[in-house]
Amino acid sequence: MADEDTWRPPRVCDDYWYEWKHCKSLQNLFHNYYTHGTAPACQQWKADYTACREWEKTRSTEAKDAMRQSEKSRQVEKQKYSPVWTLRKNPPPDWYLPLDSGKPRQ
Repeated sequence: MADEDTWRPPRVCDDYWYEWKHCKSLQNLFHNYYTHGTAPACQQWKADYTACREWEKTRSTEAKDAMRQSEKSRQVEKQKYSPVWTLRKNPPPDWYLPLDSGKPRQ
């Protein structure tokens, strides 16, 4: 019962609404179609907004579980892709030198 009283949605409900509106915008549709060849799937943002508003009104456990699951799947999807750049363990040996000095021009 303590979890019910202290739990808050991971985002403000309006954030889900704005994400849905952005997802459906013409600019985003064009960009996603140009980049990936398909239109973006925006239904989840709308479902999250609806669940968030339902949770605010009724404190429904179904709405809370739906939002938790959605955010969890969003995090898993985000971690699925490796970073573009390889991360360094240490700085380069000449990190303290000015950018132009001591390095031959190419």
